[in-house]
Amino acid sequence: MSDSTESGKPDSGTTGKDADQVRHVAHEAQEAGGQQVVQPEGRTPLDVIKVRKGMFGVTGSGDTSGFGGLQRTVFMPGQSERPYGSYFDEIVDILAEVLAEAGVAFETCVEKVVVYRGQLTLYINRDYLQLVAKSLRDDQDLRFEICLGVSGVHYPEDTGRELHAVYPLYSITHNRTFQLEVAVPEGDPHIPTLTGIYPANDWHEREVWDFFGIIFDGHPHLARIQMPDDWPGHPQRKDYPLGGIEVEYKGATIPAPDERRAYN
Repeated sequence: MSDSTESGKPDSGTTGKDADQVRHVAHEAQEAGGQQVVQPEGRTPLDVIKVRKGMFGVTGSGDTSGFGGLQRTVFMPGQSERPYGSYFDEIVDILAEVLAEAGVAFETCVEKVVVYRGQLTLYINRDYLQLVAKSLRDDQDLRFEICLGVSGVHYPEDTGRELHAVYPLYSITHNRTFQLEVAVPEGDPHIPTLTGIYPANDWHEREVWDFFGIIFDGHPHLARIQMPDDWPGHPQRKDYPLGGIEVEYKGATIPAPDERRAYN
């Protein structure tokens, strides 16, 4: 995945006074324990995950970087309001119609519709991922024939939704693009495979399993693709230890990364 949104800034159309207001409100909400920030009228609400302070993961005292006052809000964009703009409304409307013909409500399959920085993302309930993907591929007015793989993202602070899988889709017929996103908890990291709909996702799903530990149910051969088969853990999760080996250099020894000086 593109590594989904991590920024202290609102969407690209927010500048100046509005931007300062969003950051101020986000900080106040986090300090108060709130989980959602509402932007100024007409903006997308933001789901605050945390507020980072300083650099290099500094907590408490001991920051020698000179950036102890740095503060950044980490958020996930919330539900967008219509009109979404561009061809996005048409995609959503046609998909809702196709799902209704299959006997499933759009709201049951799609958790939220987000337009952020000019890109449309549909957050999908994992139980309906295959139905949504097949509808997007097969309907003549949608025709998203290509899935450009799947990327994993790990948000340790996004409680109950720590692991995200992002699927960029492209329609050759209509020259359109957008993405699907599915979020699952670390304790139940299961997502249905899309290899039966988009066969080229085979190795991409293996890579996301290898590095993030997302289990793609129904995959024909879900095995590690880059790490050794007996490798412990999933090395691109943010809580994975750095590890490493000591390196000798002109008589001196450089410790492994996880044994060097830390600021916390």
